[in-house]
Amino acid sequence: MSGTLLCIGHGYTAAALSRRLLARGGWRIIGTTRSAEKLSKLKSVKVEPIIWPGSDLADVLGEASHLLVSIPPLDNGDPVLLSESDLLANAAGSLAWAGYLSTTAVYGDHKGGWVDESTSVRPSTRRGKLRVQAEREWRRLHEEVGLPLHVFRLAGIYGPARGPLAQLERGRRTQVVKKGQVFNRVHVEDIARVLDASIAKPRVGSTYNVCDDLPAPSDKVLSYGAKLLGLPSLKSMEIDEASLSAMARSFYSESKRASNQLVKRELCTNLLYPTYMAGFAALLDNAAQDRKVV
Repeated sequence: MSGTLLCIGHGYTAAALSRRLLARGGWRIIGTTRSAEKLSKLKSVKVEPIIWPGSDLADVLGEASHLLVSIPPLDNGDPVLLSESDLLANAAGSLAWAGYLSTTAVYGDHKGGWVDESTSVRPSTRRGKLRVQAEREWRRLHEEVGLPLHVFRLAGIYGPARGPLAQLERGRRTQVVKKGQVFNRVHVEDIARVLDASIAKPRVGSTYNVCDDLPAPSDKVLSYGAKLLGLPSLKSMEIDEASLSAMARSFYSESKRASNQLVKRELCTNLLYPTYMAGFAALLDNAAQDRKVV
């Protein structure tokens, strides 16, 4: 399979999908960035860069066969739809697949209970509420003009240079403890694999949870990472004592276990990294191999 993928917001996850498609061959990747400084970096990995906002997307939307949107919503709505809804409506008929990256935060707090794609959304965080509204706006475009929409609700993303191991390697030595709090994670390469499988086997209008098999408390995950890295035991602190960003605090405010069974039935029978233990081991192995190459 081949085509032209336009990534509106060519960030961490879009880059993983781009690498996968380009390695296979036959794909042209166009990616937007807000920073002129990132243009040369995208070109170096064979992605055609566009500054957006600030550029007209009409031509590239007309050339794209596939679309991935990974830009988060703002208080006043989804920035892509706010400025490009007419262009998207015009291009909808020529797209074979459109993916929107959302979050499992849309489900809200379930006191550690399981959620799947049939679970009602009831977010309690600002981030989750904005995502629910953005999902609705994208679905409206799908219903009105036939945009071939697929919604992917992502768990906490980790991978090279991102996530618990990266935090520990950068010097983190504390862990936050909140009794009864659990959530899922997902390796960025598994996200790319799921997106790739959906492109190959689209089901327009679908929604998928993209997460691992093992939801777990944050402190348990960090302690495991510290042990792998040979670090001393981490200092524990209660949630009320911790100095956290709004994004980090939102993860701790809700507790749920997200099911990935629909993804396994329809797209990927098995994940590359079904648990954080498997993912962390692979990250360390890959880092060791990279050092040998250097």
